[in-house]
Amino acid sequence: MRHDVKINIPDKAKDVIGTIMAAGFEAYVVGGCVRDSVLGRTPEDWDITTSARPEQVKALFPHTVDTGLQHGTVTVMMGREGFEVTTYRIDGKYEDCRHPENVTFTPSLREDLQRRDLTINAMAYNEEQGLVDIFGGMEDISEGIVRCVGDPRERFREDALRILRAIRFSAQLGYVIEEGTRKAAAELAPLLSKISAERIQTELVKLLVSPHPEYLRLAYECKVTAVFLPEFDKAMETPQRHPHHCYSVGEHILASLGYVEADRVLRLAMLFHDIGKPEVMTADTDGTTHFHGHGAVGAAMANKIMKRLRFDNDTAAMVCRLVQYHDYGNALDPDKAAVRKAVNRIGEDAFSLLLQVKRADIMAQSDFQREEKLELLERWGRLYEEIVADGQCMSLKDLAVTGRDLIGAGWEPGRKLGVVLQKLLELVLERPDCNTRERLLEEAAHYAQEASEEASLNL
Repeated sequence: MRHDVKINIPDKAKDVIGTIMAAGFEAYVVGGCVRDSVLGRTPEDWDITTSARPEQVKALFPHTVDTGLQHGTVTVMMGREGFEVTTYRIDGKYEDCRHPENVTFTPSLREDLQRRDLTINAMAYNEEQGLVDIFGGMEDISEGIVRCVGDPRERFREDALRILRAIRFSAQLGYVIEEGTRKAAAELAPLLSKISAERIQTELVKLLVSPHPEYLRLAYECKVTAVFLPEFDKAMETPQRHPHHCYSVGEHILASLGYVEADRVLRLAMLFHDIGKPEVMTADTDGTTHFHGHGAVGAAMANKIMKRLRFDNDTAAMVCRLVQYHDYGNALDPDKAAVRKAVNRIGEDAFSLLLQVKRADIMAQSDFQREEKLELLERWGRLYEEIVADGQCMSLKDLAVTGRDLIGAGWEPGRKLGVVLQKLLELVLERPDCNTRERLLEEAAHYAQEASEEASLNL
């Protein structure tokens, strides 16, 4: 027990613990909330562990929810806020490398903490006893170490997802993984094939949006990505021999992750932006490598990977668009017409994100022509801001006429109507001053006249 550590438990959680202890049982906040409190962070949840059985917990509170009685968990409702209260337990045999076949309740806090994954997650606290830290979690925090509780091979065989969790925590906290834990992770990484894609996705995203997304390298070194992201392994092993690059494809990807904000879509876009390069690589006789068409190939690969990892369709669609167009316009010194056309092609919802992706891509390259590349990108961004500020049309929704207007002017509904609207948009993208109802209806009438004359000639 350590009484020099003080944790400010929220009043409602304190009331839950107090009620359980007043009935003669033990109760502590446990796990992530203790770790985060020690680190000076605000916990998202306050989980409670207790010697009381689920039915005894239920008897103490007027409003509870049977969250997972088979695992000893009851959610105690305090007003609209719920607190998970779990009985001390020993996990039975793990058949699927994820879930115990059964659990046995125990009166021992030590036995309950012993089943947990990492030392930093195996601490408990209440105001009466202070901090219970049996497995050296505080020491590992002070030394910046991620370490399994007990034998790491046992912990990883019980739940293979812990392998990826250990890497994710190292990325979130900037900690190193203890050598024995790291060796066990590399040895048992193939067990991750038994874990659901949804669980893998959750941990991968948490790693990517962490302060150290480049720790994905550790997942590669431990053969973890080989299980669920072999395309990244191939990128790590693909060289880039070109003046514009100073890293392999994979190392360039890792470097680029740190140049965008910790946003899910942006970090995923950087992870996949060059994933197609190994598939299209060619080399000159002098060894210079080229990757023509890698954007489109990478977008198709990213789509396949994200389906495999069960990402939602909206996220996948946006990420794939950013991957496909991340090299768009690199050799073009734009004017406003070029920018309007680019926004129309790529999408207004994606264009500002694309500028961030392109900047990160540049920053993770060699310094060859970097200033020129950044200046060109700044011009794209500046022109885009001016276009937005002027309210210029960049898509059909901003066109001064609609399909209904054209039907009112005598056009028949159908494919030809869509073709005319697209022609009007192309005109406005080139000349925004033409975006008035009167002018566009005149142009539509002109197109109708042309179509009529062409039809007469073909008779």
